[in-house]
Amino acid sequence: MAKMSIRRKLAIATWASPREGNIYGKIELDVEEVMRFLDSVREKTGEKATLTHFVGRVLGEVLAAEPGLNGRIAFGRFVPHDTVDLSFLVALDGGKNLAKVKVSGVTDKKVSEIAAALRERALMLRTGKDSEFEKSKPALRALPTWILRPLVWFTGWLAGALGMRIPALGVTPFPFGSAIVTSLGMLGVDEAYVPPTPFARVPLYVMIGAIRERAVVRDGRIVPRKMVTLTVTLDHRFIDGFQAGTLAKLMRELFADPWSLEPGLS
Repeated sequence: MAKMSIRRKLAIATWASPREGNIYGKIELDVEEVMRFLDSVREKTGEKATLTHFVGRVLGEVLAAEPGLNGRIAFGRFVPHDTVDLSFLVALDGGKNLAKVKVSGVTDKKVSEIAAALRERALMLRTGKDSEFEKSKPALRALPTWILRPLVWFTGWLAGALGMRIPALGVTPFPFGSAIVTSLGMLGVDEAYVPPTPFARVPLYVMIGAIRERAVVRDGRIVPRKMVTLTVTLDHRFIDGFQAGTLAKLMRELFADPWSLEPGLS
C-alpha cells in the first residue's frame, strides 16, 4: 500500500459535510498596471515580487477596511485580532504536501517585504529547518485518521479561537491569521474555489487564477488586456453580501492604481 502524505491524511481526517453558510464569489481584474508596478518593485528592491505577494498586500487593505473580517469567533462571540495577518500556502515534496507561511502585520509591510518573508520561510519549510512544522509531522504521521479528526479540531480551536500555544505540536497562536491565500494560476488553472478548512478557523480564503489575455471593453472599444480571476470563499457569520460588494470595489481600485500602496515607487 502506498504511503499516505500528511496533506492527504489531514484532508481525510478533517473532511465533513458543510454545516455553516459560506459566500462564494469571483472577481475579474485587469493586471496590466499591477504588472508594471511589480516590475518596478523587482527593479528597485531586487526582490522577486509576484502577483501572489501583491494580492496579499491588497488583502491587508481589505481586512483593515472591514474589521469584521479580521478576527475569530470564540464562545459564540466575535473577537478582533490586533494585527492583520495572512497565511500563504506553500507546496512541498513536489506537491505531495502543503504547509503554510504566516505573514504578520501585512498592512505595515511593502510588497517586497511580503515577498521576502514568504521566500525565507518557504525555504526553511522545504529544507526541513522550520521547527514548528517539523514538530507537527511525527504526530500527523503516527496517528490514525479517526484520532486525528478530534485532535486537529481541538488544537485548532485552542490556537485559532483562544490564541493558545502548544509547543509540543508546533502550534502557535492564531496560526493562520485572518485569511488564507493560495494560487493555482502558476499551474495554468483559470479559477477554482478554496474549500473551507475547519481547523484553520479563518473567515476568508482567496484563490489566484492564471493571468490570461482576454478581450475586454475599454471606452467603448474591444481591446486585449491581461486579466486574472480571483475567487473567494467567505464565512457568512463574519460578512454579508453588501460588505463583500464594498470590498470588491476596493480591490478593483487598488488593482487599477497599485502605486497608491507605495507612492515612492511611482
